[in-house]
Amino acid sequence: MFPTRIDIPLEKRTKLIELLNARLADLIDLQLQTKQAHWNVKGPSFIALHEMFDEFVDEIAEYVDDVAERVTALGGVAEGTVAVVHKRSSLEPYPLILKTGKEHLEAVAKALTRSAKAVREAIGQSDDLDADTADLFTGISRGLDKKLWFVEAHLHADH
Repeated sequence: MFPTRIDIPLEKRTKLIELLNARLADLIDLQLQTKQAHWNVKGPSFIALHEMFDEFVDEIAEYVDDVAERVTALGGVAEGTVAVVHKRSSLEPYPLILKTGKEHLEAVAKALTRSAKAVREAIGQSDDLDADTADLFTGISRGLDKKLWFVEAHLHADH
């Protein structure tokens, strides 16, 4: 732990850093899974989905950066290597055999749903420890829910 003048007790900062790093792994995995969909989507809705997934990747990258920077601000080490993400992510692996837009939408929806649920749980877990971290998670939760809404809107159409 690095020293900081942030006035959150060490015990609370330690718990927050653990929680933040757990969600960091999920968000990095979500970012990579969404990029996988972006690269490989096919079908009549290709351009719309290709562009939407790419926008999601950029927005999720901002969440990743915000979470990692909160870890370091609290005196911790942001643990975002591929090995750590592989070990810690609570998301299911992205299927590599998907082809259609609908298949990619379903896979991204599943990853978004799992990640958003974990972030919502983190809001509750961090609420008593630090309002700023809980607020960070709240903003991410809203963003993930909006992305899920966009994906589900596509799933209501025929693909």
